[in-house]
Amino acid sequence: MKPLIDQFDVSSEAVEHIVRDTLAHADDGELYLEYRESESLVFDNGRLNTGAFNQDCGFGLRAVAGEATGYAHAGELSLAALKRASDSASAVTKGHGGIYTAAPRGTNHRFYGEINPLSQPSFEQKVVLLQKIDAYLRKKDEKVRQVTISLASSLQQVEILRANGRLVSDIRPMVRLGISVVTGQGAQLENGFYGCGGRKGFESFITEENWQYAADEALRQALVNLEAEPAPAGTFDVVLANGWPGVMLHEAVGHGLEGDFNRKKTSAFADLMGQQVAAKGVTVVDDSTIAERRGSLNVDDEGTPSGRNVLIENGKLVGYMQDRLNARLMGMEPTGNGRRESYASPPMPRMTNTMMLGGNKTPEEIIASVKDGIYCVSFGGGQVDITSGKFVFECTEAYRIKNGKVAAPVKGAALIGNGPDAMHRITMIGNDPKLDDGIGTCGKAGQSVPVGVGQPHLRMNEMTIGGTEA
Repeated sequence: MKPLIDQFDVSSEAVEHIVRDTLAHADDGELYLEYRESESLVFDNGRLNTGAFNQDCGFGLRAVAGEATGYAHAGELSLAALKRASDSASAVTKGHGGIYTAAPRGTNHRFYGEINPLSQPSFEQKVVLLQKIDAYLRKKDEKVRQVTISLASSLQQVEILRANGRLVSDIRPMVRLGISVVTGQGAQLENGFYGCGGRKGFESFITEENWQYAADEALRQALVNLEAEPAPAGTFDVVLANGWPGVMLHEAVGHGLEGDFNRKKTSAFADLMGQQVAAKGVTVVDDSTIAERRGSLNVDDEGTPSGRNVLIENGKLVGYMQDRLNARLMGMEPTGNGRRESYASPPMPRMTNTMMLGGNKTPEEIIASVKDGIYCVSFGGGQVDITSGKFVFECTEAYRIKNGKVAAPVKGAALIGNGPDAMHRITMIGNDPKLDDGIGTCGKAGQSVPVGVGQPHLRMNEMTIGGTEA
């Protein structure tokens, strides 16, 4: 792809000169260039309901002076727009005598290829795939009432230019398949969902074996919920399945380990570095170096190489996720977690692929240890307060555990607790750590970015369950 810096209506040398002048008295800052293509198809009620294609290109210019940030952006690559942005962004440096921070170290690691998932397969082939999935599900079970399938892909090209003329670039593919199935029995309707994706092409999604597996999983969950009983309410020992249930770890713990919340002391984990914040055996990492995963990055949106960062080790807090600004103010090193939604947004510390590592118990041992409890297999929506750590998560697939065996499915269950407290209630850790299948999106301060979540099977003692049982 053609370098973005060469697409300005002036020379790259002129662009570099403006950036250098803008950041002359700054502590940090950069010019962030972005081009993005995206395509989305939604198949609903037996027909193609939505087909959308979008292209966007622009830049964001940032100057940092102390804790203050000057940021300006434009949806065009022109000299006039860059000069206006320079005037706005550099205002924060007036009277400031900053020493421009050293650039991130270089890297040549690549965790995904420079492919364009919008080009192959063709639009027509994608529509045929959606038709096949719809027909397969409707034929599979007479209880199927509605099928909704979404297929999305994007290609993002980014370049980060610093005041010293150093330019870092990355090309980021992304694909995502989502299948939602509604089943019915009489007047009762229940939903099931399965999604998968990552930083790769569509090759793995268009094989019959893979799309049928995805369709079967969505249908299975919908049929399970159709037979589910109202969930009980009270205090129960809880088993969390591996993979996607790590979204609770992401929300209730992960956000609290981002640098900005800890610098401002608005996190439940502030000032706890080196202290026991979870049960022994609990190790949590944020790793953006896993090949082709949804949250992986070759470099973050400030040009810092991605990394595998240990946050909690054997229950002790040992690290935060940092962008450049918060790392500098806290006297720490950037960790490759400076992320932004687009050129219209300044970077901030964000998670990538956040997961708990495995222990030494089998899932069967964990379930067998519970006399009367709840087995949470999948979560839907949730609410979290970063400052207090309090959370509520809706279970979209859950079961009773009776005398060490998985019993009847339940619906309407909600897991309620406090993140730091819940981490101390972990008593058994499975040997089957797994990342989700590639559907996670994280929101923070109005910005959304793709992420991965994961964990092994876990036992948590005496957790509160909100239920619907009369």
